Amino acid sequence: MPQPLARIASVSLVLAGSLALGGCATKGYVNEQIATVNQRIDALDAKLQTTDGTAKTALGEAQAASGQAQNNAQRIDQLNARIDGIEQKMEQKRRPRN
Repeated sequence: MPQPLARIASVSLVLAGSLALGGCATKGYVNEQIATVNQRIDALDAKLQTTDGTAKTALGEAQAASGQAQNNAQRIDQLNARIDGIEQKMEQKRRPRN
């Protein structure tokens, strides 16, 4: 290979290598990007924890309300039975005794 052709090949190889390596990310750049992503993940995790706590509180309150509603329904049933008994006694007193 003649001298100028070898020189052109060497320069071309160096240029190609520098272009190929220029696309690589540096360690600092990667760390910055990861730090940004980690901050977003931490923020989302905090929101998730808050949402989870709110959901658990709401579930507890809903279960308590359901229990209270069942108790109220039982008391209403008992009161209805007592009212029915009182109505029957009143009806018996209204009937003439023959």
